[in-house]
Amino acid sequence: MPAPFTPHPKRWPDKGLHAAWLGHSTVLIKIDEFTILTDPVLGDRCGIRMGPVTVGIKRIVAPALARTQLPHIDLVLLSHAHFDHFDLPTLRSLERTGTSVVTAKYTSDLLRVRRYHSVQEVGWNERVHLGPLTIQGFEVNHWGARVRTDVHRGFNGYLIESGRYRVVFGGDTAWTDSFRALRTSRPVDLAIMPVGAYDPWIQVHCNPEQAWRMGRDCGAEHLLPVHHQTFRLSREPYLEPAERFIAAAGNHPDRVVTTRIGHEWSQN
Repeated sequence: MPAPFTPHPKRWPDKGLHAAWLGHSTVLIKIDEFTILTDPVLGDRCGIRMGPVTVGIKRIVAPALARTQLPHIDLVLLSHAHFDHFDLPTLRSLERTGTSVVTAKYTSDLLRVRRYHSVQEVGWNERVHLGPLTIQGFEVNHWGARVRTDVHRGFNGYLIESGRYRVVFGGDTAWTDSFRALRTSRPVDLAIMPVGAYDPWIQVHCNPEQAWRMGRDCGAEHLLPVHHQTFRLSREPYLEPAERFIAAAGNHPDRVVTTRIGHEWSQN
């Protein structure tokens, strides 16, 4: 079915922090004039590519924007190599000489690196500089293998800093206290946190209450819940992750900036 909302990134001004949830863990971010796309998965299915088709799980809600509706992407940010976060058909559609990629350790071999402006691998507590951004990888509680044998692959959350803005992309994680290390005297303006696929996979995916606590641990003023409403990966009811996340916010539901695919948010 179509996404319930359609964002309009072409209307975003070139100043400020802007974000739109396109589905699953794919978020379009604009920090001043610089655009970022996290874990892009825009096809009907994610899984193993066999000739012209992809064999894998089918999405139940279309992306809020098709590939042709996206603005120019300056940076593709990849948390780990799982099929629902590292979709090769989508990534190949994003290959441009003006687009860079930051990805986890030991995952760039999956990409056609020469078709991008640059591809940089980042490990935990490592930083790279790209345009106006400083990007730091940090440890999360997950795993990185794409198939059973490639257990060497890395997996990250990221802290993005640019001028006066700080953004956290939590990637995919179960409960961990590592978000506390990101807290400083400067707040995190936006934390993108995974909230779904916890029933029965709580050992590798946090529940909404844990996601809220980790966002609070890093000092986030606003939180954008992802990793729900897109693929049927687990047993919890469709809207439960968003409902529980809002409930976890208690007297501050205004700090939750999206609950449905296609919602957009801006801070100037």
